[in-house]
Amino acid sequence: MRLVIQRVREASVSIDGKVVSAIGPGLFILVGVENGDTEDDMRWLAAKAAAMRIFNDEGGVMNRSVVEAGGELLAVSQFTLTASTRKGNRPSYIRAAGHELAVPLYEGFCEALASIAGRVVRTGVFGADMQCALVNDGPVTIIIDSRLRE
Repeated sequence: MRLVIQRVREASVSIDGKVVSAIGPGLFILVGVENGDTEDDMRWLAAKAAAMRIFNDEGGVMNRSVVEAGGELLAVSQFTLTASTRKGNRPSYIRAAGHELAVPLYEGFCEALASIAGRVVRTGVFGADMQCALVNDGPVTIIIDSRLRE
């Protein structure tokens, strides 16, 4: 599984011009699920995202997690995070997990993150054509791949 975590001042997801989820300051998280990903990957990433110290403390140093900073959370599924760009100019999505694996791991990630963070995780709509808007704060963008944890 791969995450792209962005510290935001605000973020929203719209479908057909209607906002379906929105947050204020917090984390906007894109979630990509690959074939072979497991519940262990999902749980590890949820814990990592909740504990990532990318919010400023009183001294202006990035030393607080989203939980400590009281930030909100928005997680959106994005199969294109699994793209292989090794050959040619057309990305291959062959590694992207199908719905039978991706949906439970995405939903499990959101549930695990909510449990760890002690707050609601807003979401997009799995498989929908979504328009995401955000104001990246910093900018701060972190990429985490569960297959690269060692």
